[in-house]
This record gives sequence, structure tokens and C-alpha cells, in this order.
Amino acid sequence: MVETGTPALNRSRETRANTQSGYLMLFIWLVLLGVGVWAAVTNANADMMVAWKWVVVALSGVVGLLILCGFYLINPNEAAAIQLFGAYKGTDRDEGLRWVLPWLTRKKIAVRANNVISDKIKVNDLRGNPIEMAAQVVWRVTDTAQALFDVDDYKEFVMAQIEAAVRSIGSRYPYDDIEHQEVTLRGNHDEVGVELRKALIERLSVAGITVDECGLTHLAYAQEIAGAMLRRQQAEAVIAARKKLVEGAVTMVEMALTQLSEKGVVDLDDERKAAMVSNLMVVLCGERDTQPVVNTGSLY
Repeated sequence: MVETGTPALNRSRETRANTQSGYLMLFIWLVLLGVGVWAAVTNANADMMVAWKWVVVALSGVVGLLILCGFYLINPNEAAAIQLFGAYKGTDRDEGLRWVLPWLTRKKIAVRANNVISDKIKVNDLRGNPIEMAAQVVWRVTDTAQALFDVDDYKEFVMAQIEAAVRSIGSRYPYDDIEHQEVTLRGNHDEVGVELRKALIERLSVAGITVDECGLTHLAYAQEIAGAMLRRQQAEAVIAARKKLVEGAVTMVEMALTQLSEKGVVDLDDERKAAMVSNLMVVLCGERDTQPVVNTGSLY
């Protein structure tokens, strides 16, 4: 039985290239240059030319030219992918002057950290509200072979995957939760950043790229609902504040009645207690300063 299906992606893997120190080859080139110059000068000044010296000059020139074509430089946090007629032969990460056989091509790639701030994109959160999001990502190439040969343009690939990951995370959580019972984009930056980094690492692994740090740099409601959502947030904040105020006032009234009863300061019946509770609640919950009324007559 023959099984059919989608073929697995044949991913490249970085290997060490077989290259040489450029300083040693530079010394050899200088020796060949000296030998060639010596042979040419001595043969030109001699009364009778010697054929083997011209052969030495020619060989020195050809070999020296081949050596010159093999030199290249690698800067710090840079690598060079070595290819032979399109076939990958390894990556050289050694800094300084390097040398390889001249018929091998070198393609340099930076492996230093890159900081990217994505464009603001519009996303619908978990509750369907349109919001605007942007992220800051610090990424770097860890596998040069995958970055160069497994994707078309690894920098464009990074930007596309950042946008896709931000959209995915934005639609997975609500923007805000006044009751603080859910993980939200606005209130849980650390948790959202960790999940965003995990998602990006999974998406960018195919290109040999890892993410060192990431987080949201912009988070807001879209303009078409920003005004309505602001009023809703203000209303929810007022309700929450008044709820706390009433809870505190009830506690204070209860404490006052209990202490008055325990210490025998005054004996109040149910009607007087209700009147005292009403007055205290007005004083404690009112938005304006109350004006006291002094009763100079009998309590009853």
C-alpha cells in the first residue's frame, strides 16, 4: 500500500565550513609575490634569459591571483555561508581575515540582535471589540543555513510572522476586565508578552531565528469605539468606587452602633437606630459636605 500525503519540509542545518585563516594565506601570497618579483628582475637584468625563471614568474602570478580571489572579511557578530555551485558547504563564524578556495562563493549574514517595532494593526479582541496593537521584538539569527535557504527573505518573513502572532494573541484575550477575573491585554502585560514570545519562537524556528525579548508597545481601542469605551470604563470605575464607598460606610455604621451599645453611651430603639443609620449613611456616602444640625432639646 502506498501512503500519500504532504511531503515533509526538508530543512537546512548549519554546519561548520572548511575555511582557512587569511593571515597565513596572506603570508604565502607575499612569499609568492617576492619570488615572482625576484625571478622577473634577475631574468630581466641577466645577459642570458633563463626560461625556468619566466615559468616561476607565470606560476607565481597565477597562484597569487587565485589566492587574492579567496580572501574575505568577517566582522564581529557576522557569518559567511559557503557555497559550491549553489550547494551549501557550511558556515564560517570566525572573525577577521579569512580565506577559502576562490571557486567557493561567500554569502554574508548578520547574526547580531535586531530590534523591530511593528506597525499598528487593527485586531478584534476576544469579545469582538476592535483594538489597535503594536509590538516590539528583539530577534537574531541562530541558524544561518535556515535563514538563507529555507525562506525567501528572512527579514520580511520576520515582519510577517510578528504581525500574524500579534493578531493571534490579540484575538485570544479581552482588552480589559473591570472585575479582574480574566487575563487581559491591558492588565497582564507580562503573561501576554511571554505567550507572544513563545508563539514567535515557534513561528520563526523554520527560518533559524530566535526571539530574545518582546512586548506590546501600543494597545488602545480603535478610534470608532474609543469614545464609547471610555465612557463605559468611566461608568464602571464610578460604580466600583461607589461600591467600595458603600461597603466602607456600612462597616463604619455597624461599628458605631455596636460600640454605642456595648459602652452604654445611649440606648436606642429600632426607630432611632434606623434614623441614625440613615443620617450616617448620608454623611459618609454624600458627595458634598454635610451641615450639622445641633439639637438643643430633648432626644425624643
